Amino acid sequence: MASIDEIAPETDSPFDGKPVEQLDQVVIRFCGDSGDGMQLVGTQFTNVSAVFGNDVSTFPDFPAEIRAPAGTLSGVSGFQLHFSSHDIFTPGDAVDTLVAMNPAALKANVADLKRGGLLIVNEDSYDQKNVEKAGYASNPLDDEIALQGFQVHRVPMTRLTRDAVDGLGLSPKEAERCKNFFALGLVYWLYGRDATPTREWVEKKFARTPSLIEANLNALKAGSVYGEVTESFATHFQVPPAELPPGTYRKITGNEALAVGMATAAKLANAELLYSGYPITPASDILHELSKLKHFGVRTFQAEDEIAAMSATVGAAFGGVLAVTASSGPGICLKGEAMGLGMITELPMVIIDVQRGGPSTGLPTKTEQSDLLMAMFGRNGESPLPIVAPATPGDCFFMMQEALRIAIEFMVPVILLSDGYVANGAEPWRIPELSDLKPLRKRHPQPLTNGQAEKGFHAYERDERLVRPWAKPGTTGLEHRIGGLEKSDGSGNVDYDPDNHAHMTATRAEKVAGIADHIPEQDVEGPDHGKVLVVSWGGTYGAVRTAVRQLIREGEAVAHAHLRYLNPFPRNLESLFSQYDRILVPELNNGQLSVLLRSQFLTETVGLNKIQGKPFLVQEVVKSIRELL
Repeated sequence: MASIDEIAPETDSPFDGKPVEQLDQVVIRFCGDSGDGMQLVGTQFTNVSAVFGNDVSTFPDFPAEIRAPAGTLSGVSGFQLHFSSHDIFTPGDAVDTLVAMNPAALKANVADLKRGGLLIVNEDSYDQKNVEKAGYASNPLDDEIALQGFQVHRVPMTRLTRDAVDGLGLSPKEAERCKNFFALGLVYWLYGRDATPTREWVEKKFARTPSLIEANLNALKAGSVYGEVTESFATHFQVPPAELPPGTYRKITGNEALAVGMATAAKLANAELLYSGYPITPASDILHELSKLKHFGVRTFQAEDEIAAMSATVGAAFGGVLAVTASSGPGICLKGEAMGLGMITELPMVIIDVQRGGPSTGLPTKTEQSDLLMAMFGRNGESPLPIVAPATPGDCFFMMQEALRIAIEFMVPVILLSDGYVANGAEPWRIPELSDLKPLRKRHPQPLTNGQAEKGFHAYERDERLVRPWAKPGTTGLEHRIGGLEKSDGSGNVDYDPDNHAHMTATRAEKVAGIADHIPEQDVEGPDHGKVLVVSWGGTYGAVRTAVRQLIREGEAVAHAHLRYLNPFPRNLESLFSQYDRILVPELNNGQLSVLLRSQFLTETVGLNKIQGKPFLVQEVVKSIRELL
């Protein structure tokens, strides 16, 4: 058998003489069984496209089960990426190229493929057994009527991959696992991508197993060679680089950005940071990323449960370090009591909630925005806490620091609401200059002198913003009581007096409400008055921003306000609402933000609600806006 190098020597050109069609954007979805490595190849294509200079937005979509039954619909894993020569905000509505590794992947995803789109299938996996597992009565590749709207490419990936790794001593199962790299090589060839970053990743990943390096690189190259020599693929596609602002870029996910944002905040504050967490999807990656940053003064603690993780966070804050914990919906429920302890002790900390479909275990790997009311009210007693929410993966970096700033400046726990879509999604991110970052000042009162000691230290003596001092334990003269019992304002002594409790409850609420004077006013994309204002928050940013821009280009009087501060709301929000005829609130829940807006501003809102574990499509938002015009 001829080697791959004999068939196609390396060239500098990504193309090989076949016609090249220029496109300004493309949406690709890799899908297959959860063991087929679809997340891996999607991530690799994302990295390569980011290095190439495209703007990129991704949507990983995988089953909750660690190993769902192979070949079934419940085991289908997918990774969608949208790359473009201009700014994009979403992973795309409809798919241009669908790579389906088995019948179940085809059945679960073909409805999203555009008419005329490319359908690339591993025909070796379409045997009778897999066809039946997917619920087809017969082989779907033989159904010419069902597939007549697509450009179908039947590729014997399994067989060609085995040929490519033949002689390397791999078992049949190991050889077959390389077929995802065959598919990746074919799609690299199709879109003229330079595979160098992937080759370097493979060499590093399998450095201890040279045979796997050779096998995966052979499969990668075999896919590219197949595209070159077969008559099936007659055209290349090229998406030029985007014109992004100058700077140094990296690909970043929301969870990665939260971790980097915490480490950066610790450096800016010249402070240690303790992150206490318990593994839970989709928040676990924050702990994984932070554990790599211990040389930046970061300490990570995997607790035995959520209650311990939250209690350790309160203890760390009492000890004077930056304290952060994270979880997802069910875990936040368990943290509730200790969050209340953080509230009544008025200690600075951040609680990250990476929202997923609920209630209970719900949809662990699917996105949702249904924890907003829990963040607002999910504790005993009157316990209002500030809430912030990043809009994009890259925005997680900045909102993490903003959450810590609010926590420290106002001595209060802050909730950061991320979601599965933001946490797992990726985009090119311009690494900010140091001058772009806000300073983070952490202040502790100094030891009392002899003259001051006579007066004594009052742990709840407040400044003009109602903020109490952050005394580090062990500081001379600052000894004081602290705990979950109600405190006397000023001294901090335990106090059950009814009037004091009413006063302290009101004071804590007034302090949180006063934060509105120390956050930015709400900005608006679009006209400052008009027919419809679309109000969104969290991971719906991309779909809503794209939809509003489309309608503005069509001449409609539509604007977009994306809220990053949810409690308190920006101080100008009510006046903004008065400038528009209708307020539309798209949310991945049953209307929780609408409830808050109506109750606080007595504003009539129209909800666009989706609870399917999936993000909004742009056209869903466009349609809803049109109905209000």
